[in-house]
Amino acid sequence: MNKIAHSLSAALLLGCGLAAHAGENIDGDLIARGKALAVASDCMACHTNTPQQGKPYAGGYGIASPMGTIYATNITPSVKYGIGGYSEAEFAAALRTGIRKDGAHLYPAMPYTAYTRLSDDEIHALYTYFMHGIAPVDEPAAHETALPFPFNIRLSMAAWNLLYLDNARFTPDPTKGDMWNEGAALVQGAAHCGTCHTPRNVMMAEDDSRFLAGAQLGSWYAPNITSDPHAGIGGWSEQELVNYLKTGRAAGRGQAAGPMAEAVEHSFQHLSERELRAIVTYLKTVPAQGEEGKGGAEGSAPAQPHYNVELNLRGANPPNVNHTLNGGEALYSGYCASCHQPDGSGSRNQAYPSLFNNSATTGSNPSNLIATILLGVDRQADGKHVLMPGFGEGSYVGELTDKQVADIANFVLQKYGNSAVSVTEADVSEVRAGGPKPLLARVQPMIVPGMVVGVIIVILLVIWWLRRRARR
Repeated sequence: MNKIAHSLSAALLLGCGLAAHAGENIDGDLIARGKALAVASDCMACHTNTPQQGKPYAGGYGIASPMGTIYATNITPSVKYGIGGYSEAEFAAALRTGIRKDGAHLYPAMPYTAYTRLSDDEIHALYTYFMHGIAPVDEPAAHETALPFPFNIRLSMAAWNLLYLDNARFTPDPTKGDMWNEGAALVQGAAHCGTCHTPRNVMMAEDDSRFLAGAQLGSWYAPNITSDPHAGIGGWSEQELVNYLKTGRAAGRGQAAGPMAEAVEHSFQHLSERELRAIVTYLKTVPAQGEEGKGGAEGSAPAQPHYNVELNLRGANPPNVNHTLNGGEALYSGYCASCHQPDGSGSRNQAYPSLFNNSATTGSNPSNLIATILLGVDRQADGKHVLMPGFGEGSYVGELTDKQVADIANFVLQKYGNSAVSVTEADVSEVRAGGPKPLLARVQPMIVPGMVVGVIIVILLVIWWLRRRARR
């Protein structure tokens, strides 16, 4: 009842706040503020089908979730296909509670659990931008979400929200400085860092007791970004963290790939220096969380290169599409050494990064190393296009088998990274298939048969009871 009462109170306050804006003139500054918030919220990354050169915010981008692919919708001001018919209150409800204009519930792949921290003024600026700052696209999104039963029952999200949605605005901490509070508001709200970096419970809700402690994100692993000096980013300097967010790269630390590369490309690189430093200021104070199973940001790794592939091995083992190369050393020589160098030190300007002191090779979770080999790296940031081809399905440089990927990964880990970690063919197969599946996804194929069996058991029990009653 307390949650219901809180929700009703919040709705009344929201109505009052929105009414205050009713007579306000739309101006360029307000649209600019809304655009800045949309960039900080990384709306473009999900709602623009970039791989198919889709139109901005027209939807159709597929977000891989353990329950199935969730396709982003058209959020342009198109009345027929987008959100042009939304009132500001309806827009606020979608952002803060995950409820669309038609009453249907959104899945938390749309991070409304974080956007609920946005203030009324921020909602108003976003609404103004989306209604007046972008062009309407009068066409439906290329794909629609169609999850398997029972995940396709959107009404079930109403119960999920009652259990897990904390519909509260961000409240500044008066004991902290302005920079800290600005960073906290961004991390907890618009930038929704916890959506990826916080592990989830059995019902796929964020585990607040492990805030930012690292979580599997499909094929990739969003690492621990708490202040822990070993498992997290406590050992990174402030400037290293700012550089990473701004460019997707921190020398001797790591390179952004996968979803993080998208976040850097579409969001973080466009934030102001102050905003980036505010985020870092806050992250440096997030309570440290150690490793829980796999998943530290950094592990034990050689302090300096200590291994060289024989130089003549490189020439003897060019990439081959017939899979005649075997062994991690030979495969590394043929596929990797020309860029990352025989000793793993990378190119002189580190455009091709060192494999030493690299978060993909020194962490205790090898998912990012495997995913990088399979899927590659592709980001545009800091005026540069960083591209590493993947060697997974459909690769234009030759697809590697699960065993070959495992052999390369183990060679890299043993010689350049965390030698305590090893990779199996099963690990590669799992990453190739989209990553580990949580319990809910694993039991989904058994739900319908289980329901059928349950109905049959009930029918048999009823028949037994009726016959027993008839005998009496």
